[in-house]
Amino acid sequence: MKLILTREVGDLGSPGDIVDVKDGYGRNYLVPQGLAIGWTRGAEKQIEQIRRARKIREVRDLDHAKELKAELEGLTVTVQAKAGETGQLFGRVTDKSIAGAIKAAGGPDVDRQRIEVSEPIKHVGEHRIEIRLHPDVVAGVGIAVTSE
Repeated sequence: MKLILTREVGDLGSPGDIVDVKDGYGRNYLVPQGLAIGWTRGAEKQIEQIRRARKIREVRDLDHAKELKAELEGLTVTVQAKAGETGQLFGRVTDKSIAGAIKAAGGPDVDRQRIEVSEPIKHVGEHRIEIRLHPDVVAGVGIAVTSE
């Protein structure tokens, strides 16, 4: 099955890439999750739009990724969330809220798909996340979750 990726999929490709996958994987996972669309001649135009959007968010090169890493690791990022008396959050801290908090703290605009949280953040306190800026560069960022 030939598909066009609309989001980053680990070990498969980046947005705008045309990939061949097994029918079941494409039909049962990639397409329903919104990670890919079916390949057609008309979809070629969509590929160009996806690639242009990716180019805007893309880290230019290894040196640029290292600069962003230094900038991100120097930030103090605070995320506010609703929590109970014991510090347990009502829900969890999402990638989108982390990206917004990084931007609010004066950091660069980070693509939320690059944010990697090892365990869901479900309580108030200090947490560590990773942001994969480049295949060779990963920035470790400290996140302080506070109660609203």
